[in-house]
This record gives sequence, C-alpha cells and structure tokens, in this order.
Amino acid sequence: MNVDRILLLSLIFISSLVSVALAQDKFQKSVSLSFESGPLISNGKPWANEVENSVEYRGIDAKFSWRKISNTHMNHLYRYPTFGVGFTSLLGDFPEIGRPQAFYGFFEIPFLYRNKSQKYSFGYFSQIGLGFNLTPYDSIKNPMNQYIGSSLNAYIHFGFRGEYELSDRVLIISDIGMKHYSNGAIKKPNAGINLVPFSLGVKSYLGKVNPTPTTRPVYPALDKRWFLNVALYTGFKNYEIGDRNYFRGGLGVNYLWEANYKFRLGMGLDLFYAPGMSERNNGQQFSFRDQTSLAVVASWEWKLTEKLFMPVGFGVYIYRNELNQEVSGFYERIGFRYRMMEALSVGLQIKAHKAKADFFEFTLGYTIPGKIRYQTSN
Repeated sequence: MNVDRILLLSLIFISSLVSVALAQDKFQKSVSLSFESGPLISNGKPWANEVENSVEYRGIDAKFSWRKISNTHMNHLYRYPTFGVGFTSLLGDFPEIGRPQAFYGFFEIPFLYRNKSQKYSFGYFSQIGLGFNLTPYDSIKNPMNQYIGSSLNAYIHFGFRGEYELSDRVLIISDIGMKHYSNGAIKKPNAGINLVPFSLGVKSYLGKVNPTPTTRPVYPALDKRWFLNVALYTGFKNYEIGDRNYFRGGLGVNYLWEANYKFRLGMGLDLFYAPGMSERNNGQQFSFRDQTSLAVVASWEWKLTEKLFMPVGFGVYIYRNELNQEVSGFYERIGFRYRMMEALSVGLQIKAHKAKADFFEFTLGYTIPGKIRYQTSN
C-alpha cells in the first residue's frame, strides 16, 4: 500500500469524525474566512535555514462550523464547543515546498462560559486533516527540501483563538498556533514542515442566531468503574530514503479508570511488531524477539463527546531494538478514536520518539466495561 492510499484512508476517517456533530444535537452554523501569516521554523541545519529564508508564508483559511447549543451535560461540560471542517492554502507557490494546502476537521473549546452581554471570548482549538500539493524531496530535482518526502501528508494545527462580536451575526476572529505537515515516516525524509501563523478574519452566523443556554443542565450519575481496552495497531514505515515501505503493527492492552466526565486514566502494555528486518539488513538473520518490542504505557483518554475521544499515551520500553528505529527508551502517542458501537472503536494515532514520528497507527479497538463500583453525581 503506498502513501497516497494510506493518507486517503486518513481523510475518510477524518470525514467520518467531523460528520458526527451534524447527526447529533441542535447546532449554530457559521462560516469564516481568515488571512494568516507567519514564519516557517527551521530545525537549525544549513539546508533548513536556506529553505526558511526562501519561503514567505502567507495563506488563507476558510471554515464551515457548527456550535453545539443543546443544553446537554456534555455540551455544558465543554462550554458549548464548536466542530467543523475547513480548507487552508498558502497564497504563493515555492519551488522548495510547493503550495501546501489541506482539508481538515476541527474542534474549538472556549475557556469560559459566555454571557449575553459579553462581546469577546477566548479558547483553544485543534485541527487534523490531509495536506496535499506539497513538492517533496528529490535527490536531483529538489534536493534542498529534506522536510518532506511525499506530496500527501497529515496536517495538524493547534493553538489559541479569540473572537470579538461586532453584531449578533458578525464576529472578528484571530488565531495563533503551530501548523505541522508530516507523513509519519511513511516516506522519508520526514523532518516535517512547521509554521507559526497569526490569523485575522471574519465569522458570520448562518440562519437563525440561537442563544447559548444559560441554565445548567442536570448531569447524569457517573458510573465509577474500570474498563479494559484492547487495540490492534497497523501501519507502514519507510526506514531509509529510496527504500520501500514495511509493515508496522502492534497490540495494546490498557486498564482504564473512569476518573470523571471528561477523562479515563490507566496503565497498560504495548507489543510492537516490525517484520522485514533481514531484508533491511543485508540478509542477516534475526529472531522474532528482534522484530518486536514491549513497553509499559501510561494512558489517558479525553472524551470530547459521547463517541469521539482523544487517546494520549507515554510509553517506556521494557525491551526494544534500535534497528527498528526505536531511537529512545520512551515514546509518545496522540490521536483520535471514534466509537462505532458501545464496545467497538476505530481511530488514527501517531507514535513518536522525542516528537519525531515513528509511524501512523490505524487502530481497531474493543472495550470491555467492568462492574460499577459506585456512582457519583455533579
């Protein structure tokens, strides 16, 4: 499977995530358009500094969004969040990196509840999507760009947002954050393109302008119990420039406690499998253990909605093999999962060592709930 097909699957997954909000609850629709500008961040190497000096980042960003305003406990918990889809593009086309563009899904969460008389609000956001139209590294045609080895990449943007209300329908919006284009080591080189844009734009509500609820809803009782999560990881990795991709996979088992309405916390084990080691190392013979690694992992699940959640993990290897490019004794993981049914979930995550991508994990998970120990209400 090549990088284009893998990242196309990512786009399909992202589209399924952002379509969830349209099927649930009442929402306030809006559109926005912003202009953004900021620096490309060099990693300090001579070729990176030259690319940084050659690229002047100016772009546009357009969004269609829906704010959840039904007076439910999950909406109230996140101060009536906004979900949506968007498109971003550089205005210029540069020989070194092309004209990076992306389609993405996003969420925005305010820091505080907003009352009727308040004209401004602040919050934070996260975007994930499919980046395209990048000019990748080529040893002959484009040797300078060692940031990116593929024309299709994952796109991630997170940061802070402010809004100021000009009228009941029109708002001035401004963002600052970090944009990142990466293919998760599916095709090297993959240092990743990092941008720090500041944006200014206009947002307009569509249809009837509905007020945000001001009364606190009744929160249901919270079942305090353990959950056993079993997850199958699959993906692909490119170990050397010009080499083919190899399968990467794994199995994770996590024991999680329902800490509160937002979070589950726990511990578990990850077993990773990296076949093809003999082929990658001139026919040398390796055991099955050489192609595997085992780690203990601290896990955290952030529940964004009843079905959409963000898994975060920090793992420490019990044993590893540096020939599999497991370059440190620990790793990080972050991503999104969506519960298709009560027990079954699908997702996309990235595993990294010291913020350097190891591989994208396409996950299939199964959750086994434990017995309810007791209930709490809020």
